[in-house]
Amino acid sequence: MAQLIRIHQTAEVSPTAVVGAGTQVWNGAQLRDGAMVGSDCVLGKGVFVDVDVVIGDRVKLENNVSLFRGARIADGAFVGPHTCLLNDKRPRAITPMGTLKSPQDWVVSGVTVGEGASIGGGCTVLPGVTVGAFALVGAGAVVTKDVPPFGLVVGNPARLIGFVCECGERLDAAGTCTVCSRQHNIGVHEIAGVHS
Repeated sequence: MAQLIRIHQTAEVSPTAVVGAGTQVWNGAQLRDGAMVGSDCVLGKGVFVDVDVVIGDRVKLENNVSLFRGARIADGAFVGPHTCLLNDKRPRAITPMGTLKSPQDWVVSGVTVGEGASIGGGCTVLPGVTVGAFALVGAGAVVTKDVPPFGLVVGNPARLIGFVCECGERLDAAGTCTVCSRQHNIGVHEIAGVHS
């Protein structure tokens, strides 16, 4: 039996957007032309999904998340409330001639979020950044450069302070989860650099 798609009556979903089975789109959310949302996702109140953004399966976007054009969100990712994934490295409203920029004047450099990665509430991720698989971005971080898979980053600008397991707990210097004991093959030099 196919799972129903639930779209709140106040959500705005473009006729050219694709929404997968079992996905819930809550009040005030907006999905623009060509947006693709996978199955079993939750898009909270006020979520904005720009033109041609691609979202995988089982993704959770909390209230007031903004995903701008060029964003690619892999399966199982989480984006916390009031987080923004940017796409323009040199934003301007007007051209050098003083005219309002058109879509052709923008250079899109979207954010990529890997499988199972989590971005905390109130974060800003700069254009062109990749957040690796199962990485964890602490609340309020400003992410200015790529985050390695399983990396734990915090602050403004975000800095690598450790590595985490798929379960979200910290890894020790040997790459072992301190809670579930799952072993990870992360470069010894990467871990040593953080744990020193």
